[in-house]
Amino acid sequence: MSFARDTGIVFRRQLRLSLREPAWVAIGLLQPVLYLVLFGPLLKPIAAQLGTTNAYTLFVPGLLVQLAIFGSLFVGFGLIGEVRDGVIEAERVTPASRTALLLGRVVKDMLTLAVQGAILIALGFAFGMTASPLGVVLGYILALLLTGAVACAGYALALAVKTEDSLAAVANGVTLPILLLSGILLPMTLAPQWLQVISDIIPIKHIVDGIRNLFAGTDWTLGTTWAVLWTAVLVIAGVWVGTRTFRRQNA
Repeated sequence: MSFARDTGIVFRRQLRLSLREPAWVAIGLLQPVLYLVLFGPLLKPIAAQLGTTNAYTLFVPGLLVQLAIFGSLFVGFGLIGEVRDGVIEAERVTPASRTALLLGRVVKDMLTLAVQGAILIALGFAFGMTASPLGVVLGYILALLLTGAVACAGYALALAVKTEDSLAAVANGVTLPILLLSGILLPMTLAPQWLQVISDIIPIKHIVDGIRNLFAGTDWTLGTTWAVLWTAVLVIAGVWVGTRTFRRQNA
């Protein structure tokens, strides 16, 4: 009960801070929406070459994963500010669980993605996306879990590097290869064989493919299973790394 209460206290504080600046939620959604509006129409003429009859059914799941990764890996900027302002030090002297200090923030980030993702999916349907309702719900849940995993890693990274400049350099260095190699914008089946081999090493690529299968309403495939397994692995690893970093930094 104490753990849940501590997590709730941290969550409510972080939520209040976010509600004071709702523009950041809109800014986080802006990039995927621009891709949807300006890049999505370019895919319509080549939908058959992409292996689909509806380009948005292929494109929106990728944008959902992009939103989960890019919106979560950079959450550490706020944490660095809290460290500088002494907020983390003040929380450190309380009896609150270090895991609760992390998860309260992560749950807020997942709620933010929940709102942004719902808007993105609604816009996808408005642009003509056809998708399985059950598949959309399951893919949405996987994206939420991925958000939690990446947010944990983002907070751990922020505590490790300690400055905004270092965090920006590392985060950008990580996200660019993921964007190019995970098939977020275009499926990697279009890539040459050597590039496909490299992309297979990226767990996010398997998650993107699995969510696309779910949106398309296809039968449960091995690719979907890999997406669920990789999401579970990343969640476990993210919580472990994030909690360990919080404990070590606050020891």
